[in-house]
Amino acid sequence: MKTKYSIKSFRGKLTVALIVCILIPALLTLFIYNYLTRDAVKDQAVLNAQQTLQLVDGHVTGTLKNMLYILNFIQYDTGMNMTFQDFSLKSGDMSNPSYEEFRARQEVLIKLETITGAAETSAGEKSFVTVFLNNGTYFTNYWISDYDPTRLLKESWLNKVRSLKGIESYWVGESPTPFLQDKADSPYQLTVARSLSSQNGFIVVTILERQIGNYFKELAKSQGQEIILLDKDDRILSHADVSKIGEAFPYLKEQNPKSPEIVQIDHQNYLISKREFPMNGWKLVSLIPYSQAVGTINGIFENVFTLQVVSFILFFILLMVAIRAFTRPLVKLDKVATSIQQGNLHVRSAIRGEDEIGRLGKSFDQMLDHISEMIIEVTHTQARKRKAELDMLQAQINPHFLFNVLNSIRMKVLGRGDRESADMISSLSKLMRMTIQDKAYILLHDEVDIVMDYMKLMNMRQKEKVTLETYIDADVFLERVPRFFLQPIIENALIHGFNQQAGTITLEAQLDEGYIRISVRDNGQGMNPITLERLRSKLFALPVETALIEPDKKKGFSSIGLPNVNERMRMTFGEAYRMEVDSEEGVGTSVTLLIPKQEEVQEDV
Repeated sequence: MKTKYSIKSFRGKLTVALIVCILIPALLTLFIYNYLTRDAVKDQAVLNAQQTLQLVDGHVTGTLKNMLYILNFIQYDTGMNMTFQDFSLKSGDMSNPSYEEFRARQEVLIKLETITGAAETSAGEKSFVTVFLNNGTYFTNYWISDYDPTRLLKESWLNKVRSLKGIESYWVGESPTPFLQDKADSPYQLTVARSLSSQNGFIVVTILERQIGNYFKELAKSQGQEIILLDKDDRILSHADVSKIGEAFPYLKEQNPKSPEIVQIDHQNYLISKREFPMNGWKLVSLIPYSQAVGTINGIFENVFTLQVVSFILFFILLMVAIRAFTRPLVKLDKVATSIQQGNLHVRSAIRGEDEIGRLGKSFDQMLDHISEMIIEVTHTQARKRKAELDMLQAQINPHFLFNVLNSIRMKVLGRGDRESADMISSLSKLMRMTIQDKAYILLHDEVDIVMDYMKLMNMRQKEKVTLETYIDADVFLERVPRFFLQPIIENALIHGFNQQAGTITLEAQLDEGYIRISVRDNGQGMNPITLERLRSKLFALPVETALIEPDKKKGFSSIGLPNVNERMRMTFGEAYRMEVDSEEGVGTSVTLLIPKQEEVQEDV
């Protein structure tokens, strides 16, 4: 025993190390615990309060965002805005509307009911919506017997709402509830208003204060935490105690800079936390009696510390008893692991037994066997996956009969003298011809022809035409490239760069020190640095699996997108391929592809 547990033996060293590294620090912890507990308890109490407030913030933020969602829907719904414009041109007297006017009004009311139903909070409360036009016409999702919407014209904040532009909103705050059926349960309401985009009226969305106040009551009962919603002037908007609504809350301004998390209210210390809503400057405040918060966490600390001490003692005793049996197989496993770390996957531990170490050795050896098998399988799987990914990215519908029908239609249209439609069908036929080809690669000039036909089709549907200028060097005209890799880049320039506006897209291709440099530039609206950086991150960090899923979200030539073009080209040409994206807001965007020049392209890559 003296030899086995000598200070020079591994077991003896391990025993001494356990005493030095575990027992001594544990004893030191006992001495310094009381000194550190005070600040730790306070910090933990603050953290718990902030976490609870964060959950409440999510609930209140969701309620306020629902109100903004209703405003945005009404302001940007094309059908509703057309109806509002039609009604604004008529007189305010709608006592004898025509059938069309009645039907249009009903459609608006149905949409109001639908959107407010979709935006209901988790409590199932309804939002009250009023759309008031300048000629006196109004639309509501509530009975006017409960509230006359013309009373809104007398509100003092209406002039501020009329001066708003775009998506600016005016948060009225708390006000007495005018709805007769809800006034008893919720004496106050919260309101947000916005001017219509056409400046011919305004929208008002109102919720009952009880939607938030009832949630605060539940927290006060279950956790003893007082939650308050304040406006930007620190006036109470919502509280578990309705009688406090409308009162000032001066304690945020009275916080001590040295200890801002504690305030004194009525000679009692409270733990205070605050979160501000960026949308309107309102604030969410949490108040917990300091003695309550610290007492609960003190108990938790004491229980955890006691459990740690007991666990340490038991663990140390059991470890000393089992150390003799564990050391020998563990050392062997360590040697095997070291050998594997150096790259030798053929070594095995050969440790067997009925105990945990024996099973660990057997499992370790089985794991090495599985790893060796998986390496072989993964190698073959990756090769098949690479082929499948390229096939998936290039797969298109192959309707030969549709191509023939399009040619027949073109001939008939041309025979009737409609050359513009015939040209459009011809361009579409050329694109269809390329999609039904089995070849993965085509000549660069064929790819340019595809883009030119695509531009013809897109210009026929654009409000203003976009000019495509091509500058292709003769040295690269006959280079072989993957099909349909330029079209998604051109499409992005049309949709995101010009957005139905006129402009110019420049396509250049030339040889550059062993590379084919292809550049697509537009003089569109460009991107700000944040958007550009986000796009670059998506391009250069997007996993292959995500790139393969994204095209299924929509069909057609535009389903590939820049990330998939980048991924497809990278898988085809390897790490030598590069894509560079540059953009300046108000100037335009440039996408440059550096493709390594290939002596011979394999069709089955």
